[in-house]
Amino acid sequence: MEQVSKEGRRGRIEPFPATEIGRSADGILHYRNIHSSVLAMLEETVTAVPEQEAVVEVGGNRLTYRQLWDGAARVAGGLASEGVHKGDRVAIRLGNGSDWCLAFFGTLMAGAVVVPVNTRLADTEVDYVVSDSGASYVFQEGQPLPEGSPTVAEGLGLSDLAAIFYTSGTTGFPKGAMMTHENFLSNVETCRRIMDLPHGEIRNLVSVPLFHVTGCNSQLLPTCRLAGTTVIMPAFEVQQLLRTTVEERINLLTSVPAIFWLAMNQENFHDFDVSQVRWVTYGGAPTPPEQVARMMEEFPNARLGNGFGLTETSSVATFLPHEYAQERAETVGFAAPPVELDLFEPDPTTGAGELLIRAPNVVNGYWNKPDATAETFVDGWLHTGDVARLDDDGFCQIVDRIKDMVNRGGENVYCVEVENALAGHPSVFEVAVVGVPDPMMGEKVGAVVVPRPGATIDSTELVQS
Repeated sequence: MEQVSKEGRRGRIEPFPATEIGRSADGILHYRNIHSSVLAMLEETVTAVPEQEAVVEVGGNRLTYRQLWDGAARVAGGLASEGVHKGDRVAIRLGNGSDWCLAFFGTLMAGAVVVPVNTRLADTEVDYVVSDSGASYVFQEGQPLPEGSPTVAEGLGLSDLAAIFYTSGTTGFPKGAMMTHENFLSNVETCRRIMDLPHGEIRNLVSVPLFHVTGCNSQLLPTCRLAGTTVIMPAFEVQQLLRTTVEERINLLTSVPAIFWLAMNQENFHDFDVSQVRWVTYGGAPTPPEQVARMMEEFPNARLGNGFGLTETSSVATFLPHEYAQERAETVGFAAPPVELDLFEPDPTTGAGELLIRAPNVVNGYWNKPDATAETFVDGWLHTGDVARLDDDGFCQIVDRIKDMVNRGGENVYCVEVENALAGHPSVFEVAVVGVPDPMMGEKVGAVVVPRPGATIDSTELVQS
């Protein structure tokens, strides 16, 4: 592959703090002020505020930081008694809740490597993840957590493997992204900076799965770093989300745009006082400017932000802050503080090319997949498979996936751009654009559109709009 520029592109606007960041011998920017391991980060919080509420499971356990630490240490001892050694992989096949957190930190305390398992996978896919990772122990739903003499591994460092998160396998079986302690901690610091989160004040509602990097890496861990409280929903239900937001005094909400739309369109939405919500973050799908404006209106005291990332970036790669959330809603914002962006083979006409990312939160490759690793991670740059544009101010606009582009008679049509246009129609709830075979053009652009509840869509009017 052709080598990209030595240093990534930098825009004119620099919206995030860039202090305590330096370039190391490997050419990658790194944070200078992070802890030596995820456990060191958690231990600092436990020491500072042992009786502060750490984890709340809606309808279940409430754990202080001391209880979280001590419980995880006993789980680590239980894993040791089950024959788990340093470097062994341990799979977590649990739903959202306090046990998931105890299993996660307990595995790290045992010196082992966490393998979060997507609970929505078919049994054959779960079997693949467990066997491919070589997991020597599996936390199973309905079984008690193992317990033993408290154990906390020593000597863990930034370069040590901490977890293997399996990607959603769009082609074949999923790939295991190898995440180090530095990957985790870099993402934690990024989350703190891009949202300007204070210490000791966060009450963060996790309504997304903890087995995804958003729930674990960008919600649970940053909240632990900031001595806040993570409130976890075992399952998503929109009325429960609204009730919990009020009852647990939630001030940070994160989800996909469709969930915010659903919440705001509940008939009794205005019966819930959400004035205490100070941060609203979203991502994973196009968000029309009209919905951003509505979210600003319905959460009047909140700063909004749109995040973009991949499993391979440990979660956040770019962020669109509140000041630009409506004005530049077609973009995913700017590179996060230590992240460098570039484009691979950009089209001279459209300026669009494959998005490349270089950062300390980019994982070390794929477990047991040397060929896929060599193809995706080149000269320190992650080839994302996303087609993007980068403008002079530093805004990044995702326009498609390389494999999803529609070649209409030799002209590339970017599906995401068409989806963004259609999503702005007031009757459209969700939309997916795909290529449709055509005998003359090779492919034409097709769209699958889901109307908003109670709305009807006239296809001719939609196309003309």
